[in-house]
Amino acid sequence: MRIDFVSDVTCPWCAIGFSALEQAIERLGAELPVELHLQPFELNPEMPPEGEDIVRYMARKYGKSPEDVADRQAEIRGRGAGVGFVFGTRTRTWNTFDAHRLLHWAGLQGHAVELKQALLAAYHTRGENPGAHQVLLRLAGEAGLDVDRARAVLEGGEFAAEVRERQRHWWALGVHSVPSVIVDGRHLIQGGQPAEVYEQALREIAAGRADD
Repeated sequence: MRIDFVSDVTCPWCAIGFSALEQAIERLGAELPVELHLQPFELNPEMPPEGEDIVRYMARKYGKSPEDVADRQAEIRGRGAGVGFVFGTRTRTWNTFDAHRLLHWAGLQGHAVELKQALLAAYHTRGENPGAHQVLLRLAGEAGLDVDRARAVLEGGEFAAEVRERQRHWWALGVHSVPSVIVDGRHLIQGGQPAEVYEQALREIAAGRADD
């Protein structure tokens, strides 16, 4: 079973959904082998390198008040705790294009999941800038990647065309919000769902394949 997980690094529901999906896949184990592919999606492709204050960003983009933001973050912390993901203090949102370029390269090296986990923890738990090259290089090392090669990727602009092509692909298929889980290229599971929801959906899809 092929699973494409379409997400952005600074999306809190993507952090929740990724943790829950990993738990669901672990529960299925050898019963249902899964091939997981991480796909890029930029919520804010025009975000400048210096980022933007979260409260200001939420007001500008969604019309949210500071109280709305506080309530939403409390909800997110609760949902994160339910899947074992710790949300810390995040005061800014950032540009994530370079993180997606590095994730694309990490996928070619077989370490995309490890880098994704490191990126989500860096931003959502510790409030670090996932677009800063010094942060990305440190996380690449933590994920078992060659740091010198990672530096060359970041400084040389590699995989920019590939990331943009993948983003256009998912937009063309109607994926306009994240996280989106696409199973076998035709079944969509939308939103940061609990592990039980992902597990049940994957079981139902597998059962449907067996009946075909």
